Amino acid sequence: MFEMSIPWWELILRAVAIYLFLIFLLRISGKRQIGELSPFDLVLLLIISNGVENAMNGGDDSLIGGLILATTLIVINYGVGVISYKNKRVEKLIEGRPQVLVHEGKIFEDVMAEAKLTRLELDTTLRQSGFFDLHEVKLAILETNGKVTVQGYEKKPKH
Repeated sequence: MFEMSIPWWELILRAVAIYLFLIFLLRISGKRQIGELSPFDLVLLLIISNGVENAMNGGDDSLIGGLILATTLIVINYGVGVISYKNKRVEKLIEGRPQVLVHEGKIFEDVMAEAKLTRLELDTTLRQSGFFDLHEVKLAILETNGKVTVQGYEKKPKH
């Protein structure tokens, strides 16, 4: 339970390597909020977590090894957050930048393709924001967290 089968430093290196690799893969796979994951996205995340477990722990099933891995992942995540906060280049690399999806009723298909966002997903998001016609949308922005912010045209008050 307490005896480790590999050195502690190897667990740390493995955790860092897996963390950075997964950040890279998730960054290039598109922006989605966790709450907006499709069932396929959720299954993929579960399979990935199971698939990288052995690569991360190197066959060490000790309690100490698990504690080292958990601590390493939390410290790395905290460190990445601090570095991203202090360095805008790193923030852009990790978080990306907001992207305009719709401007004055016109959809930017290239941005949609880059973000791997379907027209159905966009239409659903617009409806959830209260816009049922694309021509009502002045601006729709895909935020860095995967949410879509929608702004419509000002409606003239009826007398």
